[in-house]
Amino acid sequence: MTRARLRKPCFLFIAITLGLAACGEPPPPLDHSGPVAGWSHYGGDPGATRYSPLTQITAANVEHLEVAWTHRTGDVTPKDEKAKTSHQVTPILDDGALFYCSPMNRVFALDAETGEELWAFDPKVVHGRWSRRCRGVSLWRDPTATSGEACARRIFTGTMDGRLIAVDAATGALCAGFGDGGEVDLRRGLGAHPAHDWEPTSVPTVIGDVVAVGASVIDGAKVNPPGGVIRGFDTRTGTLRWAFDPVPPDWPTLPPAEDGPQYHRATPNAWGVFSTDPTRDLLFLPMGNPSPDFYRGPGVREDLDYYGSSVVALRGQTGEVVWHYQTVHHDLWDYDVAATPALIEVEVEGRRVAAVAQATKMGFLFLLDRETGIPLHPVEERPVPTGGPLGDWLSPTQPFPTHPPPLQPTHLGPDDAWGLTPIDRAACRRTFEALRTDGIYTPPSLEGNLLSPGVAGGINWGGLAFDPERQVAVMNSNRIANSQQLIPRAEAPSRKDRPKHVSLFRQIGTPYLLVQRVPLSPLGIPCTKPPWGTLQGVDLARGEVIWEIPFGTTRGRAPWPFWFAFGMPSMGGPTVTASGLVFIGAAMDGYLRAYDTMTGEELWRTHLPAGGQAGPMTYRLRPDGRQFVVIAAGGHSTLDTERGDRLMAFALPE
Repeated sequence: MTRARLRKPCFLFIAITLGLAACGEPPPPLDHSGPVAGWSHYGGDPGATRYSPLTQITAANVEHLEVAWTHRTGDVTPKDEKAKTSHQVTPILDDGALFYCSPMNRVFALDAETGEELWAFDPKVVHGRWSRRCRGVSLWRDPTATSGEACARRIFTGTMDGRLIAVDAATGALCAGFGDGGEVDLRRGLGAHPAHDWEPTSVPTVIGDVVAVGASVIDGAKVNPPGGVIRGFDTRTGTLRWAFDPVPPDWPTLPPAEDGPQYHRATPNAWGVFSTDPTRDLLFLPMGNPSPDFYRGPGVREDLDYYGSSVVALRGQTGEVVWHYQTVHHDLWDYDVAATPALIEVEVEGRRVAAVAQATKMGFLFLLDRETGIPLHPVEERPVPTGGPLGDWLSPTQPFPTHPPPLQPTHLGPDDAWGLTPIDRAACRRTFEALRTDGIYTPPSLEGNLLSPGVAGGINWGGLAFDPERQVAVMNSNRIANSQQLIPRAEAPSRKDRPKHVSLFRQIGTPYLLVQRVPLSPLGIPCTKPPWGTLQGVDLARGEVIWEIPFGTTRGRAPWPFWFAFGMPSMGGPTVTASGLVFIGAAMDGYLRAYDTMTGEELWRTHLPAGGQAGPMTYRLRPDGRQFVVIAAGGHSTLDTERGDRLMAFALPE
């Protein structure tokens, strides 16, 4: 069913009975006068602004969007299988073809006009732990190659079993001269570890003739998991060009092992998507926190907070650190930097400045000078709660941006408890009263604390989209709290005794485990007040939120007719166009939507056959062609949305 805003009066009973949302007007003729544009990188461009200059789809005609084509990968796990697929990919476009990966790490090339499959490459991965996912691939053109030469254009993909692979963009064949027969073993130098402790989950990033790779490291499990080293490899040969081992600058380099360099363990990792400024040869990393997440006191391990929960700028060709900016000091809340650093030009005192816009799980947006990392507007170090877990230490202050100020509340207490009924509300209030509720950065404790925002954010890996002409950033944000409690190891519950909706972080090597849950009412509804998810438009020149709406309905979580616009948690992000539109899936209710960039008015929506927890992309191939909007519809394992295997393209009628 497609839904659009109503342009003419319609009979209500027809709309209800038949599910119609618009009446009357035929689609207007296609406008071919606007620009042609592609989508060359995961974030649309090297700087990940998720902005397109396309104008064919507008507020006046978006209600007429229809499915143009669908491609299915076949890679989806059944509901009862423990290792679930998450179809989080955003394709890229080059030379009339779309390239993308499936949750099983298969890579596909499609005709971008028709969706016809051109080739498929199967790396035959040994699958990962509880979630199978691949967010995207990258492309490199060899400027020295001759026309028609094999691997003159190559696709890079990282696999869950720890390989970096290069294939020919024209045929899908392995690039034999890259690494060992087309692949590089990324596990070299990490030391012995279970395979599921370390997995590449995001897009290999090309800058010049270097392809850089990070990885996800298992959360909260132990004191000594593999490290979060980020490495740059030669795009032609696969030779290691550099390695950024994120330890404090005065730490010594480890001696090499038999098979090459080795790297420190338990260091911060960069599991999200990188961005680049090719002109300045800068690579921007969103860094996570060291391991384990919720306790890092004396005697457990040496301090590795120097690059933790930071934005780091490296020199792309050498891996040299140019600058870093820490968004959380001694992060004990899993507030790692998840969103891609967006490289924008923002107005500051009447001039445009090259900046990094870094959205965070705390619901903060930091605007940093791109060349130095210095904040473009004041960031205040404010006192935060102290008295943390026994033996650990806390930073007495944390950085709070002032332009824009925090984009969601920074305090949640008993007076904020919510419920559909008085009984629910009273029960939630008792839950909050039993926890320490001193606002954001309330530390984990033996008594229990309320963490708001929760570990999902705020703003997660979907990040923001930025309209450079309107100077507006659009982002979706979560507002579900978590409760946390440290438990002495001797009192640890068994896995089989763990209640549903409870996460247990074992933190082996520390004195404590951590139990984490979403506080729920007796009806099973979050105790935090709706909206549980929002979509916001922020004027970055003025530093103001210009609109905010609840994002998502309870469809899929409640029976009809109880589909309320409470706003729901989301994963995935937005895309904006020059015509003033925002396209976004992401919410748990399974819709792809279009909004007005300046007002937040919903203009159109269509229900997808599976969850749209991915970032949409858009392109137009030729002057007489149509503008397409493409999104993966395949669900998300953690949100438990409907799983599927589709890549879907929408366009105006021909």
